[in-house]
Amino acid sequence: MKARRRGRLLAVAAVALVTSAHVGSPDTYFEGRAGPYPVRVIVRTPGVIPGLAQITVRLLAPPAAPRVLVVPVFWDPKTAAPPPPDIAKRVPGDSTLYSASLWLMRYGAYSVQVKVESPDGDGTTLVPINAIATRRLGLPTPLAILLGALGALLFAGAVTLVAAAVRESVLEPGAVPDGRRRRMARIAGGAGALLLALALLGGRAWWNAVDAQFRTGLFRPLHATTSVASVDRQSVLRLTIDDPAWTDPRRHPAPLVPDHGHLMHLFLVRDSGMAAFAHLHPTPTAPTTFETALPPLPPGTYRVYADIVFESGFSQTLVSSVGLAQPAALWHASDADDSWLTTGPSPEASGDTVSLADGSTMIWERHKEVLVVDREAPLRFLVRAPDGTRAALEPYMGMAGHLMLARDDGAVFVHLHPAGTISLAAEQTFVLRQPGDTIPGALSKRFNAEHESHGLDPAFPATTSFPYAFPLPGHYRLWVQVKRGGRILTGAFDVTVQPRSG
Repeated sequence: MKARRRGRLLAVAAVALVTSAHVGSPDTYFEGRAGPYPVRVIVRTPGVIPGLAQITVRLLAPPAAPRVLVVPVFWDPKTAAPPPPDIAKRVPGDSTLYSASLWLMRYGAYSVQVKVESPDGDGTTLVPINAIATRRLGLPTPLAILLGALGALLFAGAVTLVAAAVRESVLEPGAVPDGRRRRMARIAGGAGALLLALALLGGRAWWNAVDAQFRTGLFRPLHATTSVASVDRQSVLRLTIDDPAWTDPRRHPAPLVPDHGHLMHLFLVRDSGMAAFAHLHPTPTAPTTFETALPPLPPGTYRVYADIVFESGFSQTLVSSVGLAQPAALWHASDADDSWLTTGPSPEASGDTVSLADGSTMIWERHKEVLVVDREAPLRFLVRAPDGTRAALEPYMGMAGHLMLARDDGAVFVHLHPAGTISLAAEQTFVLRQPGDTIPGALSKRFNAEHESHGLDPAFPATTSFPYAFPLPGHYRLWVQVKRGGRILTGAFDVTVQPRSG
């Protein structure tokens, strides 16, 4: 049992090596407004840099005679003006859907600028993405055989040309080469073959060096370790970022900026059955350490996911694991937004309706629709008060709700908002950046001042939805969090996602 559990946790770590923000879900989903026009944008990153990202834009309320433009914008304020926009083409058979391909040329934080033009007016929005290399493309065997055969033909042809040039290039037309010229031709052909072989060896060494450099440049999230300590009769969870990219002052990344008011969003998911969950907000106690009071979760091994956002707009999910013993006698939440939930091994028996802690109910309005990989999922949830009326929701960290989902083996973990998978802090860094933001910390100071000046909406409607498509088939658990009556409420749902047919 322990070996199997350890294997699952190692699988989580392996998946995290090929993702950025979130785990096992590299595509970006956004739903918001481009000026007056509501849009849904999906960005499928190429996994290699340079590479082509595939962009789809759906106009949820199409204006008259629309035209959709997209352009990649790199985060660095020293970079020259972005390239001219590409015109997204309408997808045949769907008058509201547009698609385009964009080159991402540099490693780091990008945003895709989406502009909707219409005689009624124009609107623009920014969708932050991470441009990272997560994989190395292989060479298909049939193509390798074909290229090898063509290369051998070119090699033989080059050697033949050298020998023929030495043997016959200075002879009169029709003259027959003597024995001396034939010997010189053989020597020249051998020398040419040797030089070509040395050139091929040099090219191979150069290519291997380039390939090794690319391999070392594959994205890896910062390494972190998690431990538990007892402080004043409370259990304290301590996450330490011990990666050299963070601890070495010469390589330290850009400063962090708060996302929804917190520098870190940390999630605990019990490895066995996902029957316990916590959403916490550690605070930094040292340059490499974040700490938070640990709620009375049941003992067991937990997967740890920690979301952070850098000043550049680059977002990342740190992955770790921790073993919890018996809960401490006391728990005082470190932050008013901290929450936790324990459930049975499978809440699926309750169907699409679950009871919340205050007596209200949460209903998943999917109408028994089957969820399929890469198909837009109906993640729409309604909250009803104990008397059955539709319940108004209060802002929970500035929005109507949060949704966390995880596959049972840890291969996928995602933190969703009504705006999608994007980090709102990353979006704001692109909006606020200026040409003078070349000194680390300059943008984050202005960001923090801007963040403190923003108020919160007083209330949200009873229904909230999240744009997303599941990346892998399998069994998932969803935790949907809303706020009502000053209390954070969490509903848990189970679902099985089917593979794509064909």
